[in-house]
Amino acid sequence: MTPLRLLPLTALVLLCSACGEQAALNVQDGTGPNPQLPAPNKTLLPTVNIAPATGWPQGGKPLAAPGTQVNAFADGLDHPRWLYVLPNGDVLVAESNAPRADKGFSFKGWIAGLVMSRAGAGVPSADRITLLRDTDNDGVADVRSVFLDNLHSPFGMALVGNDFYIANADALVRVPYSEGQTRIDAEPVKVTDLPAGINHHWTKNVIANADGSKLYVTVGSNSNVGENGLDIEEGRAAIWEVDRASGTKRLFASGLRNPNGLAWEPQSGVLWTAVNERDEIGSDLVPDYITSVKDGGFYGWPWSYYGQHVDVRVQPPQPEQVAKALVPDYALGPHTASLGIAFGQGSALPAFRDGLFVGQHGSWNRKPHSGYKVIFVPFAEGKPNGQPQEVLTGFLDADGKAQGRPVDVILDKQGALLVTDDVGNTVWRVTPAQ
Repeated sequence: MTPLRLLPLTALVLLCSACGEQAALNVQDGTGPNPQLPAPNKTLLPTVNIAPATGWPQGGKPLAAPGTQVNAFADGLDHPRWLYVLPNGDVLVAESNAPRADKGFSFKGWIAGLVMSRAGAGVPSADRITLLRDTDNDGVADVRSVFLDNLHSPFGMALVGNDFYIANADALVRVPYSEGQTRIDAEPVKVTDLPAGINHHWTKNVIANADGSKLYVTVGSNSNVGENGLDIEEGRAAIWEVDRASGTKRLFASGLRNPNGLAWEPQSGVLWTAVNERDEIGSDLVPDYITSVKDGGFYGWPWSYYGQHVDVRVQPPQPEQVAKALVPDYALGPHTASLGIAFGQGSALPAFRDGLFVGQHGSWNRKPHSGYKVIFVPFAEGKPNGQPQEVLTGFLDADGKAQGRPVDVILDKQGALLVTDDVGNTVWRVTPAQ
């Protein structure tokens, strides 16, 4: 055992937290359709600035935007990550975390694990989907049941007809569903394998198209910028299109380092995604982003970022790949870890209807912190139009500790906004102020 493994976690975190540099720009400078992109700042040691996860004090909750209020729809969950609302109004939440590592010890992997533990992401995966039901319409779930369990780091969910799909870390699977069911005991049937392995980015999301004939599945990269070799990146950093009838799949879009949220823009019918960009070139790079997704589009990873800004760390260079890299539609600030997205059509919140909600999980490698909030990006004619507005804040306390970390966002049947919080182990519900 290496002697460094014997260092107390707190001492190691203090050591790592001294690494890196202070941001020269504000988060707002890296936000919008034309973000500022300064020269890369590759420091001797990567920037580490962890917001230690503490959870909420008794009675604590996020701060809601003026004209809105927030309450706990369900608490006491086990690392709640992703949400899905069934046609009858039942809310499903995937309680999940990274798969157990099968590899032997590596120093970098060990450090990453300690960092994630400090940030609240070190708990074992519950590997289940829980059903929440509000029978008396008071905004609090009073029925809770295990909907599906014994899964493999489940994340995205989609219902088409009576087929319920789950994006596990290594495969898209389905089970039969009947309206009103509170538990499914059927064994999941594999639809198609999904690229797995090292699983630097394990989360897989899924969404169906309007007629239910196709499913779209996100797969993140197996590294930061291909440092583990590009052979293990085959089929990753991409969105796959799966034919529902046959299970066959094709690459729909690529060069997306870690796509998570998926949503259909209501006016244009175009698919949008939220993408987490690369690390280790400074606190001001690279902005995470939301973008419309073009069939066959390539978005640069790993050879370039935000269009054709070359990442010189990736060797050998591939100018022909860089030349075709598309520029994303809208930057969300560097290292904000923007994950879940949901369009506001049908929202019960009057100020938040024409645009896109975004859950920003928050940084662990930027000084000062970024993210740790839910924002709303206004849209007009199918495109972002204006600066983001804050919907939920207060996830960081005055000492820079994480009381919560927002993950996914979705509208429930009443148009209220639901938000998962995997540090507070809560699903929050945002409604108009009374």
